[in-house]
Amino acid sequence: MRPSDDPRWPPGGEPPGGEARGSPSGGVPERLCVVAVRLLPVSGASASLRGGDGLPVRLCASGDRAAYLAEIQATLGDGPCVRAAETGAPVLARDLRSGADADRWPVFAQQATAVGVNAVYALPLGSEAVCVGTLDLYRETPGGLTGPELNTARLLAGVMTTALTALPRGEEYAFDGAEDTWLSGLAAGRDEVHQAVGMIMAQLGVGADEALARLRGAAFARSRTVHDVARDVVTHRQRFDRDG
Repeated sequence: MRPSDDPRWPPGGEPPGGEARGSPSGGVPERLCVVAVRLLPVSGASASLRGGDGLPVRLCASGDRAAYLAEIQATLGDGPCVRAAETGAPVLARDLRSGADADRWPVFAQQATAVGVNAVYALPLGSEAVCVGTLDLYRETPGGLTGPELNTARLLAGVMTTALTALPRGEEYAFDGAEDTWLSGLAAGRDEVHQAVGMIMAQLGVGADEALARLRGAAFARSRTVHDVARDVVTHRQRFDRDG
C-alpha cells in the first residue's frame, strides 16, 4: 500500500517523519520536532532522554518556548513529560489552566500557562518494556487530540525511537566533521549534574535525593536550568552551605 492510501498519513502522501529522510541520524529528532508542529495542532515540540537517575535531558526542541518548558520539567522533576517517562504511557494534559491537570502539576502548570501554553501531550519513546525518553507537544489552546491526531503523534514518536536506536556507537556518533557529538554533549551535561549532586552531598552532609532537591530548588529560585546551576557547582562558582 502506498503512503497516500493509508489513512494514517497526512494529505500529500508523505508519512510522518518523511522529511527527515536523508538527514544525518543525529539531526533526525530535531527535524521530527519541526515536522510535529507542521502536522499537528500544536505550537511547539521537544524531545528528552531519560537519564539513569530519572532526570530528563533535553535532546532537541522546535523553538525557544518548547526548550524552556522541557528544561522547567527537568528542573522541577515534575510535569507531563516526567510522568510519561516514569510510566512509559502517554500523558495528555488537556487543560493546565484549571481542574485535574493544573492540580496535578501546579508549579509546572503556572510556568506553562505564563508563557501561553495551556495543553501538553507527552508520548514515550522506546518500547513497551523500556522507556528511553519522551516526545512532548505543546499547545496554546486547551483541549485534547483527536484519534487520528494521536495516531500521528504516536507514529512520530515511533520514528524518533527508531532514529535514536539506529544511531551508531562510539566514534561513529560524529558527523559533519564535528569533534564532539550531540549525545556526548548530553552525557557530559548529565555527568555535571551527578558531579554537582556529589559535591552538594559533601558540602551539606545530606543524601543524594536531598542534594538533588537542593540543586533543583536553587535552579528554580534563580529561573535557571538545573544543568546551568550544576555547572556552577562543578566549577566552584557556587557553593551550598548548611546555613544557606
